[in-house]
Amino acid sequence: MYTTLHVVPLTLFIAPKRFFVKQIIRTMSTHYDAIIIGSGQGGTPLSMAFAQAKYKTALIESSHVGGCCINEGCTPTKTLIASGRVAYLTRRGPQYGVFANAGADATTNDVQVNMEIVRKRKRDIVDSFRSGSERRLREAGVELIMGTASFKDERTLQVRGLDGPEKSLTADRIFVCSGERPAIPKIDGFDAASFPPDAILDSSSIQELGVVPSHLVVIGGGYIGLEFGQLFRRLGAAVTIIQRGNQLLPREDAEVAEIMHKVLEEDGIRILLKAAPTAIHPHTSSQDPATKVSVSVSVSGQNGQSELQASHVLFAAGRMPNTENLNLGAAGIESTARGHIVTDTQLRTTNSRVWALGDVKGGPAFTHISYDDFRLLRTNLLEEGNNTTADRLVPYVVYTDPQLGHVGLHEHEAREKFPDRKIQVASMPMSYVARALETDESRGLMKAVVDAESKQILGFTCLGIEGGEIMSLVEMAMIGGVKWTALSNAIWAHPSLAESLNNIWSFLK
Repeated sequence: MYTTLHVVPLTLFIAPKRFFVKQIIRTMSTHYDAIIIGSGQGGTPLSMAFAQAKYKTALIESSHVGGCCINEGCTPTKTLIASGRVAYLTRRGPQYGVFANAGADATTNDVQVNMEIVRKRKRDIVDSFRSGSERRLREAGVELIMGTASFKDERTLQVRGLDGPEKSLTADRIFVCSGERPAIPKIDGFDAASFPPDAILDSSSIQELGVVPSHLVVIGGGYIGLEFGQLFRRLGAAVTIIQRGNQLLPREDAEVAEIMHKVLEEDGIRILLKAAPTAIHPHTSSQDPATKVSVSVSVSGQNGQSELQASHVLFAAGRMPNTENLNLGAAGIESTARGHIVTDTQLRTTNSRVWALGDVKGGPAFTHISYDDFRLLRTNLLEEGNNTTADRLVPYVVYTDPQLGHVGLHEHEAREKFPDRKIQVASMPMSYVARALETDESRGLMKAVVDAESKQILGFTCLGIEGGEIMSLVEMAMIGGVKWTALSNAIWAHPSLAESLNNIWSFLK
């Protein structure tokens, strides 16, 4: 441990002994080779890599090890979604000739959902993942400091411990991986404290519900809103999604968004496009408590003003970076108007001693991007590499059912980026896929975007059963520079979802 003791003015030696001791303690700082702020999917492995390379390393975490992915994001939400799919398939059993009880009426589709069990299963898996991360940090020799950090200057952090005094830490290199959190939209007169407990939710708090909402209003028609909306519809809630734009999933091509819209409406979800909440307030009428109405949502939409009565409201209209308490200015670190840290293509900030990785720097907010940021920094700083973020291929999956998997450019992006190229597009319904028909999971479509001259694949979307896995096959081809003709001519096992990659290219236009 390297400890720096700053010079104490001579006048302090004539002060009372107690004051002198306090000043010495206050001015002590511990020095590290590397400090990482935030234990997400980039910060945790980065701290381990530095520690295993024999650098003195500290990892500062303000709440719980593992970051958003393990604690509020990928792991818990996909665990809950699995429960939702079981409920969905249980209701569909009679369509497959399978009944819950011998002699049951084929028209019966009621299922019982125990949210306490659903929640416990989620908690248990999160706990196991979190404890595994903590164990690996210890084994790697990382010093884990629980507390909140802020910059004092370009290389010094002040850390307020969760269970101890403030510490002053210095480092040769500092890495910010503090992530993002749910954003609450600004609505005139809205005060979350005036509502019953758990009535107003975000993407974290909704996962702790012990009951199924009677009516869940979801504000936001992006990835998070759709996943939770479909999940709770399958668990038995009435669901309404309010989307400000003219389509769900604003980043997707219009035809993909339209099919997703149709899928969710088939599942019984009400969708309001070009609509926005103008007021949210506690429900005050004297209706029967059995209706479980606790929130009134005023909505301005295409057909004027309307009022929704709900048991719960989920804010799913965006996220904001965790940077407001970092005192970035003291370290000479620039940020955007939204608070994201500005970095170059090698993730260095405007302070040459500081790098940022993961969601906190803006850009695609996916766990696998945060992990790739870690790999870039490990390569460049520990292995003398020269990697950059330029032109990296970005895949993602929306875990609705069917899944939406995408990689590369959307059609509208390809046409904007390459106005002088001939772009070809192939769209094929999932109802043309034998395996999808055999499993009675034929909703959705596959869409490919290619360069007509080079035959290179520019982008691919699969909204369909196991869409993320099909997308990953095409991603491998794109990584290897494999032309679409090779996929078209490949021998794929039959019957499999992959063999659809023989057929989609016949739809190229």
